[in-house]
Amino acid sequence: MGRHRVTRAESTGTAEVSGRDDDLVRALYREYGGALFGHACKLTGNDRQWAEDVVQETLFRAWRNAEKLDREPGLMRAWLFTVARRIVIDGRRSRSARPHEVDASPLESVPVPDSADATLSALVITEALQQLSEEHREAITQTYLRDRTINEAAAVLGVPPGTVKSRVYYALRALRRSLQDRG
Repeated sequence: MGRHRVTRAESTGTAEVSGRDDDLVRALYREYGGALFGHACKLTGNDRQWAEDVVQETLFRAWRNAEKLDREPGLMRAWLFTVARRIVIDGRRSRSARPHEVDASPLESVPVPDSADATLSALVITEALQQLSEEHREAITQTYLRDRTINEAAAVLGVPPGTVKSRVYYALRALRRSLQDRG
């Protein structure tokens, strides 16, 4: 005699009832499975996989509530179809509450910004700045690169603001010409 584990249903004397419930679910599937699947397909927009899940969940709920079910065929069919409709409604609500899933393959083809152009531009500008005089380069550095006002740059450089303005003007003109020459 092998080991036999006593289940909760057997210990409470409900094993026979559980077996009858399983038979009920099989009978419900034979009787209403096709019609229920067609109804679920219609509700899910012909999503066969979702419809199969709806039928399975509907029969699971029938099994769970077997002792409460009214076994009259017309009422049973109505109960099953109502449960299936509610499962679809709940499914749509939960799908709309979650963000849509995105296929990863289109993301792989999204162009990633290349920093090579920015690096090349920085090199060209650095070389153009190196060709400026020391005073012009400091005026550009203080006003454009360190984002200081004319008065702040004048205070840092120790020259009048008008001198900073003129150095910036001539430095920009020289830079423009140098960059145009480089193409």
